Amino acid sequence: MKRPSFGLRAKVTAAVVLVTTTATAVMAFTASKVQEDDAVDSFVYSAETTFGSLFEQSWRGLEAVMDNRSTLTEFAERMSDLTPEWTLFTKRPDGSADLVNFGSTDLWHRAQPVPVRVGDRQGIVASVQDRVLVRTSKTMDLLTAITVDPETGKRLLVVSGNFVGYWLVEFYDLTPLDIDLAAQRQKLVLIALGVAALGVVAALFAAWNIQRPVRRVASAARDLGDGAFDVRVPVKGRDELAELAKSFNTMADRVGASIEKLRAKDRQQQRFVADVAHDLRTPLASMVATVGTLDSATPEVRTRATELLGTQTRRLARLVEDLMEISRFDAGSADFRPEPVDLPALVEDAVGAAAPETPVEVTSTGDTTVVADPRRLHTIVVNLLVNATRYGRTPITVTLTGGADTVWIRVADSGPGIPEDLLPILFDRFVRGDQARQATEGSGLGLAIARENALIHGGEMTAHNDHGAVFTVRLPRESPA
Repeated sequence: MKRPSFGLRAKVTAAVVLVTTTATAVMAFTASKVQEDDAVDSFVYSAETTFGSLFEQSWRGLEAVMDNRSTLTEFAERMSDLTPEWTLFTKRPDGSADLVNFGSTDLWHRAQPVPVRVGDRQGIVASVQDRVLVRTSKTMDLLTAITVDPETGKRLLVVSGNFVGYWLVEFYDLTPLDIDLAAQRQKLVLIALGVAALGVVAALFAAWNIQRPVRRVASAARDLGDGAFDVRVPVKGRDELAELAKSFNTMADRVGASIEKLRAKDRQQQRFVADVAHDLRTPLASMVATVGTLDSATPEVRTRATELLGTQTRRLARLVEDLMEISRFDAGSADFRPEPVDLPALVEDAVGAAAPETPVEVTSTGDTTVVADPRRLHTIVVNLLVNATRYGRTPITVTLTGGADTVWIRVADSGPGIPEDLLPILFDRFVRGDQARQATEGSGLGLAIARENALIHGGEMTAHNDHGAVFTVRLPRESPA
């Protein structure tokens, strides 16, 4: 069976109402019990006070009876002047209560509490005799017990005081007290119901206040899902709901940034595909045009066609190799084999490979030995030197600086520098200036590959203009394994 589902507002309202009602009921019950106990204690105290005054005046009369100086009849007449109701008990040999004498007077006009007349005195006292017919250490020590009159069903307070072998007992009706307590309980119930009603109103208000910001966040989430990446939720206060709004706004910022990156990547991908198609089409078109001249009768034409085919084939091979290298970086499967490398020697070799006829000044400061992949470092330096010779002017300098945990490679030329519009995207794939596309055979992947090689070492590559283009590679002395 599927359990019913409740909304946040219903849950909050139910929780507040439950807590409020429970707390009110507990408080009302506790207050009722405390009030009842206080009222009973006060009644018992008043009854004991009344009975104590009677007992003090009557125990000498009972001593006179025991000393044969008076009779029980005379004692009864004396008691009738003192109290409207009294009963004298003793105990049989078997320990059971034995009623000796009692008195009842209808007309009595003294303040409450006043002893009352009961029917079965013997039975009532027998039900509590283990508490009221007990010998105390002092004659003036009074004993009390609360029981129920079996004939009327009313609660009775039984008070006794002991003589030698006798107990003087009086009964007090607790009905007026019970009526008052019932009225008090009724008032407490009405108060509890009022508090519960206020709790419901407060719960609805609290649930509305809680639900409103949650609904705002939910609505904003729907708008965000529909493509409104600039949607934000107002942050009010410092509570958990404010934290929720902050978290949503942070998420929206990140989602917006991610979407913008994805869009930029998509544009870059489109440009990538267009550039790949362009770079592949150019040598292929040249090769197709050249193939038709291979069967020429003129040896010079055939030789020239063969040279062109070789040049375009090598260009295609370099482009394919660069694309494969980029794909390996994207797949996270690039081969990385670190070992100790002497950077000055590696740079001299790269200069010979990339710019054998161009004067390049190489300087080294500090310890420039690193643990890195020499093949990839060689690729970085070669690509930077090729870039400097193609787009810059001499003098070209390579500066190696060794620090405590870091080594820097700085390649600078004296050319016109990097166009400002290219600086933010310089290391993206197939990024080249229009003039560079027309004047060179570069694929536009060299700097992207160089930067990926720096990143795989745990380093970074940056570029800026300072009287020419300046590329800086930062490498940790110990590359990650």
